[in-house]
Amino acid sequence: MNLVEFKNVSRSYQLGEVSVTALQDVTLNIPKGAFTALVGPSGSGKTTALNLIGCLDKPSQGEVMVAGQAVSTMNRKQGADFRGEKLGFVFQDFNLLPVLTVFENIEYPLLMIRDMPKHLRHPLVEKVLAAVSMENQADKYPAQLSGGQKQRTAIARALVGNPLLVLADEPTANLDGATAKTVVELMKQMRDEFGTTFVFSTHDPRIMDQAELTFHILDGRLEDAPAKEVTHV
Repeated sequence: MNLVEFKNVSRSYQLGEVSVTALQDVTLNIPKGAFTALVGPSGSGKTTALNLIGCLDKPSQGEVMVAGQAVSTMNRKQGADFRGEKLGFVFQDFNLLPVLTVFENIEYPLLMIRDMPKHLRHPLVEKVLAAVSMENQADKYPAQLSGGQKQRTAIARALVGNPLLVLADEPTANLDGATAKTVVELMKQMRDEFGTTFVFSTHDPRIMDQAELTFHILDGRLEDAPAKEVTHV
């Protein structure tokens, strides 16, 4: 079963009098459970592809399907509701709220987006804290954490709502090589444990080999480089 489908997707932006094409006629399928990398240099279009999957942008042409729904035709409210129910996000700069503890950062989407009562929220937060080995850091603030610990917290926050799909934009860009490898291995472990599909963008050769399915994007076009076989079912 394909969780994500792009059908002849293009995305162009107008910058003054100049039209910039971020994606051009991209067709791809991402199966459920695949640990997938969108690979390419900065400006290649991979972040645009993530934004289209995440209902943060709409294609100029073509169709984007996620979990059987045409997200490319959703209005703003429908897109926000879909993100809150189905998707999780991991960012390269972590995007943790500095005034909240680790526990509170992870709890935040359950409280602010889903308005889940405390007796339901807390067991979910405790579960993902244990899964990313951060239960002993629950009362610390982001400024007290290492880069790897911040990203573990961000991964836990992305997973706490049990999303179908986690989108990770350059999740290792601000990490050293050893920590980057550990974080990617953790995401793959979380995929195995929670059944969540991960799609991440990267131009980091140190982590590309960790992906099971790879799409190469260059100048907005999907390249013909061979994709790896998906080993997870």
